[in-house]
This record gives sequence, structure tokens and C-alpha cells, in this order.
Amino acid sequence: MVGSANLNIMIKAARKAGRSLVKDFREVENLQVSMKGAGDFVSKADIAAEAILKEELLGARPTYGWLAEEGGAVDGEDPTRRWIVDPLDGTTNFLHGLPHWAVSIALEHKGKIVAGVIYDAAKDEMFFAEKGEGAWMNDTRIRVSGRHRMIESIFSTGLPFGGRSDLPATLQDLARLMPVCAGVRRWGAAALDMAYVAAGRYEGFWERRLNAWDLAAGIIIVKEAGGFVQPLNPEGNVLEDGEVVCSNEPIFDQFAKVIRD
Repeated sequence: MVGSANLNIMIKAARKAGRSLVKDFREVENLQVSMKGAGDFVSKADIAAEAILKEELLGARPTYGWLAEEGGAVDGEDPTRRWIVDPLDGTTNFLHGLPHWAVSIALEHKGKIVAGVIYDAAKDEMFFAEKGEGAWMNDTRIRVSGRHRMIESIFSTGLPFGGRSDLPATLQDLARLMPVCAGVRRWGAAALDMAYVAAGRYEGFWERRLNAWDLAAGIIIVKEAGGFVQPLNPEGNVLEDGEVVCSNEPIFDQFAKVIRD
């Protein structure tokens, strides 16, 4: 696929940050790490990757705004566009030597996500999409799963850590969902969970208490792969609420009903 100039900038930036992270991943035992909160970490690798992304993305589009996990929000001269970035989604996996983490970049235009990139550098899988252009993994067009029976479907979510207040709700979700599906996975990287829904590896994903940078790229990649993405509260907003439910079309209503009940 030949993408727009913006998409190509995003892919180039993700690859450059990914190379830096892979280098740090090989030396993870020696990496400087500090805690942001219970079960939540930030490492020198996060900060270095965000600096690379900022240099690449704002260097190419200096008027755009910026929203990122480590650097916070910065308004741009162009109020209609901003980059939404997670330099390392799956930090805990990274720090434990588990090769399941990603760089996530989205472009927002007038409040809508118009392009997204999720790069799994450890496996060299680049998931990306632009509005109206479909979703891709490297050179292959991807589509959501065609399964239409819940009992044949695998779902993913995040399990709250460190005594977070949303643990009871998630346990209730699991109690309702697990008896009617083929399994639930918890791999610890929300961006990759959404990319895997887009690629048909999971039938659906849901989670609470996420941030905009966890979700933004995945929203457009799932939609462009033919999936449905909604807030858990039908009247809400995914990016503002940090809550999401997504799946392929055939099972979306059944899946969403189980989670929302």
C-alpha cells in the first residue's frame, strides 16, 4: 500500500523508535526503571522512544499538537490536528523480558482519528490504517475475524493491577463472558489487543480505564479492518472515557450485551 505523506511519516517514526526499543529490550536487565504508581512503570526506554517520536513527528509537522503518555499534552499552531502517541505500550511486559509490546501513533483531525500505526518491533509486525484505505499488517491487507458464534470466539482484555478500583467490574465481566466463549486472553498491551482484533486473531476486546494514547491508533485500525468500536457506555466517547468494546460485526451485539450487562 502507498499511504499518504502523514502515514509514511508515522511508519518511519514508529520503526525508528522501535529500533531503539529493541536495543534496550536486549539489555533490559540493566535498564533504569522507576515507578509511576502501583504496578505502573516508566523506564529510560520509554523516555528515549518518546523523544525519537517527537523529533520525527513534530520535525515533519511542527504545527500539529501533541498528546503522549510521558510528555503530556501540547497545543499546536494548527488546532485541528494532533499526534496521539504511546512510545511503549506494554511497559510491564517489556521490563519482564516478554516480547509483546508496541509503539502506537495516531493522527487526530478535528476530533476524529484519521490514521493509526501500531508497531510490534519485537516481531516486526507493522499494523496501520488510514481513513477509507483499509487496514494492513506489513504488506498484507487485514480483516476482522469472520466467526459469528460466541462459543467459537476468543476475546482479550486487561486485568486491573495493584488493587485498581475497576477490578470487581472486570471480574464480573469475566464471570459472564467465559461460560459463553472459547477463551479470554490477557497479554498486557491494549494497542496490540486492538491490532489483533483487526487482524482476526481475536474476535473482540474490551477494557476500562485506558488512556487516549492506548486506544487512538487501534480505533481506526479496527474500523478499517471492518470491525465495530464503541464506548462501554453507548452514550459515551471512547477516547474521553477510556473505555472500549470492539469486535467483528457478526458477534458485536452479543458480545457488547454480555459486557454491558
